[in-house]
Amino acid sequence: MQLQEIFQSYSTFGFSGSRFSSGVLPPNVLSSAAKSVPKGSRVVIGCQKGVDAFFRQCFPNAEVFSVASGKWGSGKGAYAARSIACIKAVADDSGLWISFPASECPPGLIPSNKSSQCFSGKGSGSWASLAFACGLGVSCLVYSPFGIPDSWNFSHLPDLNKWFSFYQRTSINQLSLF
Repeated sequence: MQLQEIFQSYSTFGFSGSRFSSGVLPPNVLSSAAKSVPKGSRVVIGCQKGVDAFFRQCFPNAEVFSVASGKWGSGKGAYAARSIACIKAVADDSGLWISFPASECPPGLIPSNKSSQCFSGKGSGSWASLAFACGLGVSCLVYSPFGIPDSWNFSHLPDLNKWFSFYQRTSINQLSLF
């Protein structure tokens, strides 16, 4: 199954990933995800450099959840609050969360619907965001050169090297029947 086939089942997309995408994440992987978003879709994204900046360039009309707005407070906690709001926007629209972490999952981090358990200072906002999205039951795709912990219940996408999926609300097979 290709990215375009998966993305066709959604109309809202949230992107998250490393602030340091070069060297770990091949540019063609990011580009193929951007090209798979159907025209007219809602895109939500954070305000950081790296993966966030890449997708902000690809989608100039995206909803940018910016810490500089002051809406989520200040300091490190504002970045977590911003990420939580961004994930909830995708969850509210039954959208797809796409993540590009550039490191292994921090030990002890597991999916949870409690944001405080995910954003608990373990060291990776990308993984914390993914854990919270999964905990909320949001469908997720992840490109990870490091794999996904077995306990997260992701499936490897055999046709897409280093891509993993998590579908809780519906399955792609069911959606493709309609």
